[in-house]
Amino acid sequence: MTLTTPADRATQTAGVAYAGGAYLLWGVLPLYFLLLAPTGPWEVVAWRVLLSFVFCGILLTVTRGWKALGAIMRQPRLLGWTALAGVLIYVNWQVFLIGTLTGHVVETSLGYFINPIATVLLGVFVLKERIRRLQWAAIGIAAVAVVVIVLFYRSFPWIALSLTASFGVYGLIKKKIGPAVDAISGLTLESFWLIPIAVVQLIVVATTPAGITMGQYGAWHAALLAFAGVATAVPLLLFAAGTRRIDLTVIGMIQFVTPVMQFIIGAAVLGEPMPLERWLGFIIVWIAIVVFVIDLLLAARRGRRQARHELL
Repeated sequence: MTLTTPADRATQTAGVAYAGGAYLLWGVLPLYFLLLAPTGPWEVVAWRVLLSFVFCGILLTVTRGWKALGAIMRQPRLLGWTALAGVLIYVNWQVFLIGTLTGHVVETSLGYFINPIATVLLGVFVLKERIRRLQWAAIGIAAVAVVVIVLFYRSFPWIALSLTASFGVYGLIKKKIGPAVDAISGLTLESFWLIPIAVVQLIVVATTPAGITMGQYGAWHAALLAFAGVATAVPLLLFAAGTRRIDLTVIGMIQFVTPVMQFIIGAAVLGEPMPLERWLGFIIVWIAIVVFVIDLLLAARRGRRQARHELL
């Protein structure tokens, strides 16, 4: 049998807690961003970028991580990857905010339901990984779901597919960078590259009739908006801490917490329309997820059996 020490169990428990905390926070983010009204999505993302950079700077100071950041900055290849990751996470943040603040929380949940399956596809075509038959089945079923939504609901799910693509490729880049860039340094650099974009967005927002809302709607609203940096950085750091401690199989199952919560918030709490055609598309997606999770469980069981066999 496989022997696990108390230290191993404690590490795994901590990993589940970290990853679970990250996905729970991501799940309730739509409610937080809705509290920021009347601030629009372009201004929110600009503050999110700038305040994330400030928060990461504080963390680097507290954890004495400036030396590690300096080592990364002396490697042009890593800087290039962090810049590309920054662009992708910017697209993800901006699309997510547009979806959330324009009454499309349900569609954002669809993007994150599909994301794990899209990640597998990226592994096949980019990393040349081999996948199992059940994984191919899940991919096929998810593709059918997208077609159903487009044809019957008569609405191209650009928000969902943009979120899937941006976060999927972002994860691929983080995997390629690997341990060469720690979580805090990575987010610091990603935010740094986006500062010019954030500044331009604030300038453009300032020229609109509504103008910059920071400080215009009372101390409570200003405090909530200032919290955007923490709300952005903390889940990403918890996620990084969790993935270092538990298997990817466990992460794969925990990550569905976020889209489930977002779907409930959009459909039940915010009352977004769910006609029969949209229900049909989501049901097909959920079938794909069931197939995907079954494959993960079977793979984990085979892995445990192989480990026991090797011990014997």
